[in-house]
Amino acid sequence: MSYKAEYIWIDGTEPTALLRSKTKILADGAEPPVWGFDGSSTNQAEGHSSDRVLRPVFTCPDPIRGGDNILVLCEVEEIDGAAHKSNTRALLRPIAEQFADQDSWFGIEQEYTFFKGSRPLGFPEGGFPAPQGHYYCGVGAEAVFGREIVELHLDRCLAAGLAISGINAEVMPGQWEFQVGPAGPLEVSDHLWVARYLLYRTAEEFGVEATLDAKPARGDWNGAGAHTNFSTKAMRENYDAIIAACEALGEGDKPMEHVTQYGADIESRLTGHHETAPWNKYTYGVSNRGASVRIPWQVEVDKKGYIEDRRPNANIDPYVVTRLLVNTCCAALEKAGLV
Repeated sequence: MSYKAEYIWIDGTEPTALLRSKTKILADGAEPPVWGFDGSSTNQAEGHSSDRVLRPVFTCPDPIRGGDNILVLCEVEEIDGAAHKSNTRALLRPIAEQFADQDSWFGIEQEYTFFKGSRPLGFPEGGFPAPQGHYYCGVGAEAVFGREIVELHLDRCLAAGLAISGINAEVMPGQWEFQVGPAGPLEVSDHLWVARYLLYRTAEEFGVEATLDAKPARGDWNGAGAHTNFSTKAMRENYDAIIAACEALGEGDKPMEHVTQYGADIESRLTGHHETAPWNKYTYGVSNRGASVRIPWQVEVDKKGYIEDRRPNANIDPYVVTRLLVNTCCAALEKAGLV
């Protein structure tokens, strides 16, 4: 007896990495071993020395193939075992370990847009749909496009055991969102990458492309983000820690350090319009979706909870965003004695 293991990894494409995958047949009961691939075809090596290594770090059931088949998310390494420069997960690991006692939780809201050909799903040929507004969390064929793909994707994420916590239609035709979390920095990032893989594979079956472009339709349309909800144990118990985290994110060069690593083409999305703050101005506020960081109203009432960083693009690398938030906020909370 044998089973199929679909090895998945993040490539070296810039400015936004792509997912790659290939299948290995394994004997029943065998653990997925370290494997390899041609890095010269994934922007991760030169042709004269192209071998790169896939090291399994997370496995889950494969809901597409079913049975005993699995998905295998991998880190990319050099042949000497060193992390490849495209391996951002390896940079997150020591930061997550350093501040593990603060028990960081994340919830990431992954927006995306379906395209059919050159136009967003639901955009009429040779024209434009009605302005945004009634599409958000909409119901009915005139407002919602691609629901059958979304529902199948949700079912597959649940069958894979991913920490997916919800879905909704977004403000533009063909635009949707799923949420992953709450979970720690490594877990939420691993699960988000696998959920993206399942999204692409599911949309593929319908002849539709799912894109994470930050501004999929120019003009008076919202962009696509990955709002990132963040808390530590102290923040979940103490409002002073909430304010300290917000202040830390705005200190010195921290706003630019973060925003320049929050996804490609961020300036086109963070304009100060369409529920965004300007990309080059940091603000935070209660119940303010026009701020860089929002404190939910209930958090102010309860004097504890979490914050929402509204700056990350849909096309973020979650390993990078979670590392930045943990490093900035947890270091500040530790310094302030709020742990």
